[in-house]
Amino acid sequence: MTTYAIGDVQGCFEELTALLEVIGFDRSHDRLWFVGDLVNRGPASLATLRFVRDLGERALTTLGNHDLHLLALAHGFAKQRKDDTLADVLDAPDRDELLDWLRHRSMFHVEAKYVLVHAGLLPQWDIATAKALAAEVEAALRGPEYREFLAQLYGSRPDRWSDSLRGVERLRVIVNAMTRMRFCTPEGVMDFTTKGETAESPAGYLPWFEVPGRKSAGHTVICGHWSALGLRVAPNLLALDSGCVWGGKLSAIRLEDRRLYQVPCASAAASESAVAQARPKPRR
Repeated sequence: MTTYAIGDVQGCFEELTALLEVIGFDRSHDRLWFVGDLVNRGPASLATLRFVRDLGERALTTLGNHDLHLLALAHGFAKQRKDDTLADVLDAPDRDELLDWLRHRSMFHVEAKYVLVHAGLLPQWDIATAKALAAEVEAALRGPEYREFLAQLYGSRPDRWSDSLRGVERLRVIVNAMTRMRFCTPEGVMDFTTKGETAESPAGYLPWFEVPGRKSAGHTVICGHWSALGLRVAPNLLALDSGCVWGGKLSAIRLEDRRLYQVPCASAAASESAVAQARPKPRR
């Protein structure tokens, strides 16, 4: 059995299909780990959701901020954004089944020395703590009062973890760290305004994975979310958001040997081909 970790798909179903052809995915033996953000901003969120759901146990996905946005939007607790491309899901005859499947996905997965999470982990969380905290959010999403949770999901406060947090504020910090965080202070105070490269970090803040003494550093964290960071492969980090939806590439890494596979964004490849064909032919 081979396991492939795949970066943010965001509705880029054509590229996902091409990537699986490149890696030679065998659904009878192989597994796919998705870092979250299966949907939104790309052209085919519906096809992506249906495909990953139909893979059953062959696919594991953690929830990303766009996936949670879809759930909140569908239940009337979020406003549609100008760049949303979720209408195909919201209008689908099987939307309820797809949304129910989506809200039962994990926030966090750990297996051997690998951890799968969409954005990151606060520096004071060890793996056991992160797993327990993720389970609290999963219980809220899967429980009978999940609509009440979605109604209070949005907000950037509190911006730091405390063991004393209770209720929705506690759950919101967990969600924000695992699905939105890029930069934080060594004390774990999160910044949600800066989305650029690591050199653009606000004063006193670091990329979450560079915080000294981070308690999850003994595991390899597989994540996405940060397209400006791009592909980052390090001993204890596999950051796989290579910006496919922005004209970049869709990336996968085979965990057994860390071999990298990539396919270009279909629209970008088509544009490059058109430009190449439009160039004047050299005279001979």
